[in-house]
Amino acid sequence: MNATLAQVRSFNRPVRLLLINQLSINIGFYMLMPYLSGYLSGTLAMAAWTVGLILGVRNLSQQGMFLLGGSLADRIGYKPMILTGLALRVAGFALLGFVESLPALIVASVLIGLAGALFNPAVRAYLAAEAGDRKTEAFAVFNVFYQAGILAGPLVGLALIALDFRWVCVTAALLFLLLLVLQARALPARRTPRSEPGRSMFGDWRHVLGNRPFLLFSVAMVGSYILNFQVYLALPMQVRHAGGGEAGVAVLFAVSGLLTVAGQVRLTAWIKARWRPEVAIVRGLWLMAAAFLPLAASAGIGPPGSGGSGVVVALLPILLSTVLLTLATMIVYPFEMTTIVALAGDRLVGTSYGLYNTIAGFGIAAGNLLTGVALDVSTRPGLAALTWVALTATGAACALAVGLLARGGHLAPASTADHPARQRRGVRAEAEQSR
Repeated sequence: MNATLAQVRSFNRPVRLLLINQLSINIGFYMLMPYLSGYLSGTLAMAAWTVGLILGVRNLSQQGMFLLGGSLADRIGYKPMILTGLALRVAGFALLGFVESLPALIVASVLIGLAGALFNPAVRAYLAAEAGDRKTEAFAVFNVFYQAGILAGPLVGLALIALDFRWVCVTAALLFLLLLVLQARALPARRTPRSEPGRSMFGDWRHVLGNRPFLLFSVAMVGSYILNFQVYLALPMQVRHAGGGEAGVAVLFAVSGLLTVAGQVRLTAWIKARWRPEVAIVRGLWLMAAAFLPLAASAGIGPPGSGGSGVVVALLPILLSTVLLTLATMIVYPFEMTTIVALAGDRLVGTSYGLYNTIAGFGIAAGNLLTGVALDVSTRPGLAALTWVALTATGAACALAVGLLARGGHLAPASTADHPARQRRGVRAEAEQSR
């Protein structure tokens, strides 16, 4: 933690404010959303399809509007979009606590989703701009704050839900309101690199879609998002199947969050000193693919033995897979975010992040559907390992695709200033000559 705090202090005030912003956003979001389906189906006694509709609308309104949110950030400015998104979250969470009709709940879900579509690309683009040539370090610290919010949010929500779900909604809304006031007063307005004069927003979209290396990288990375999402889908289901219950799921999330908070900054520094960004991404993706091998190897062994020791033994492969998947994400994420900016050429960064998230979002939706089918099929005799083998193959395909892009020169080369490992190998002189 000392390394993380030292890293945070080394950045300027806007970066520190953005880190606090993301921590608070995730605390507010995750203190409420994990318990929303239980509130809708339990307290409000809604049918399962209605609950699915409300949650689906929230996801669609966020994933489907990322591109628009990123484009508005490039055109209007990062700060206005961050503030607008925070204001929409205040309205959406407050509405959730005081309405019970389906149309009103859908409106609340749309507001919550749209808020994320507005501030997520803006926050990342602002962070990249402020970090300068220290983007990799900035995104490493950003991931620490991001995961810390995911870790703390459900615990806060659990304490409040003992009183009433409405208290969770009101507290989340007040947290976002406080954050809105803080960011409005303290976050400097940053001028964004403008698109070409006279070019419309659709022209910006065509420009980004015409950036072939960026588009290829975005598509190639979809598999990593499908695998990452299994922390919320396949792995919790496996924990429950092994007899771990909700306590086991909580342990799974705690291990993932604590590992990131404790080790992200040091791991990124170690990797940056030794590997090029594209090498780090590819090796991280191979580890991501390998993360599901313990589950594939232990599939079909049989139900856990009786007693607590049997459950613990059954949970070990799941825990190992979670650790490997978390480590892989820690390796990939900072360099992935920096590569997006490099491929965008430091222009239309918000639009690029928006399109990248949109592609990833639709990939996650398709991947979750196929994973669900695989989980159902894997209950048949002889097919217990199907889901985990399929996820491993997905990760391997992702790693191969990004590796081919790197070898083909489609990923932007790292700058000398940002990568001391290259400096030590004598690339500094070559870089100076090319300027």
